Amino acid sequence: MAAKSRPKRSLSVLKRTRQAKKSQLRNRMAKSRLRTLTRRLEEAIETKNREKAKEYMVEVTRAYDKAATKGVLHDNTASRKISRLSARLHDLIVKTA
Repeated sequence: MAAKSRPKRSLSVLKRTRQAKKSQLRNRMAKSRLRTLTRRLEEAIETKNREKAKEYMVEVTRAYDKAATKGVLHDNTASRKISRLSARLHDLIVKTA
């Protein structure tokens, strides 16, 4: 019995595979950056450092908006996360004022 030969792959399938790997890497990098920035903001909020928290909030907001624009995250997901973080920041500012 002859061994089964590997099915042929079209050029478009090969190209889509290459493109998928590139976008996967780009998305992973973007999400990693979002997690890092979010963690920095949350640490600033926990330590009640208002100035740092405000700085990080601007960075986090820009990063989430950019990720949503690029299609890394859904628009509503980015808005939800920004909203929750800004609410926590607002609580910090109001309570420590």
